[in-house]
Amino acid sequence: MVAPVVDRREPLDHEEIARYSRHLIIPDVGMEGQERLKAARVLLVGTGGLGSPLALYLAAAGVGTIGLVDQDVVDASNLQRQIIHGTSDIGTDKVESAKRSILEINPHVEVREHRTFLTSENALEIIADYDLVIDGTDNFPTRYLVNDACVLLGKPNVYGSIFRFEGQLSVFYAEEGPCYRCMFPEPPPPGMVPNCAEGGVLGIMAGHIGTAQGIEGIKLITGIGRSMIGRLGLYDALEQEWMYVKVNKDPDCPVCGEDPTVTELIDYEEFCGMPAHDGVVEADLSLVDLEILPTEYADIAGKPDVELIDVREPHEWEINRIPGATLIPKDSLAGKLSELDPTKEYILQCKSGARSLESTQLLRGAGFKARSMRGGINAYSRQVDDSIPTY
Repeated sequence: MVAPVVDRREPLDHEEIARYSRHLIIPDVGMEGQERLKAARVLLVGTGGLGSPLALYLAAAGVGTIGLVDQDVVDASNLQRQIIHGTSDIGTDKVESAKRSILEINPHVEVREHRTFLTSENALEIIADYDLVIDGTDNFPTRYLVNDACVLLGKPNVYGSIFRFEGQLSVFYAEEGPCYRCMFPEPPPPGMVPNCAEGGVLGIMAGHIGTAQGIEGIKLITGIGRSMIGRLGLYDALEQEWMYVKVNKDPDCPVCGEDPTVTELIDYEEFCGMPAHDGVVEADLSLVDLEILPTEYADIAGKPDVELIDVREPHEWEINRIPGATLIPKDSLAGKLSELDPTKEYILQCKSGARSLESTQLLRGAGFKARSMRGGINAYSRQVDDSIPTY
């Protein structure tokens, strides 16, 4: 059992006593626990799949201050799992939409809006005023950033991740146990682990893992139960099973070890070799020679010496496709090189541009002329042919 991370209590008024009565009659929570919840300040990094159930249930539970960090706007593709937002919120800032839902559930909550992405420049300042952080992000640069900032500030970090039918859960708290870097000292190679945008996720997984993160947060605030510090929970929805792995503190950890080498926040996109956020970004000058815009491809489509290869999976091909494309899934491409024509230029395309860029590098390395369509089929739909659905 870990001592409560909130050493403050705020008294409840009569309306709050009635509202939280089912908590108050639990001996392990009682008035003391509920007053700690009211005094608590919790930062949610992301108001998407994991952040949605987190925000709703922490508000309902009576957490007094909830901070929301996000710069995204609500998109129709979010609604399959991001239950804090609704159809009428499409195009609205996520933090604004989330705040409305939180206050509808519990007007006693103070909602702090941080309408930005968490970066190395702002993370320490934003996190410093909160008791704990719950990480609802889906990318490695931000996960390492949250971890390092929490270690430097002495804050607990409740970690969760989801992918397809699988989920992970842990609490990283260097004051009491290991941090994220103790478990994953180095990020995976770029392209090795697809995110939800590329690989998909069963929407209800966000509710399962997000609420589990919320439970860990409440346990830390009140000091009840056994925390997930030092353990990693692995959830398989298809088998409806949890498996737990022990995570030890690494004395040589670069950020929380005995002789740390990471003593300030770094460039995490460079460290991980990948961007922290999806969406429209400025062109990377180092990729100009490797990429082609959808509009540029439209100008050369149909030429006999140009061929479009779709490197997505067959089930994605069933969703939508660009006329004239040939389907060769990324993992099959290396075995198909002998079938390609070295006199042609190959344009490679996927959903959003990550897999096609990796495939382009494969073809370039084999001596073929190849470029990747920037933004993939979703960008092609927006910029060239809106009759093609996006997903």
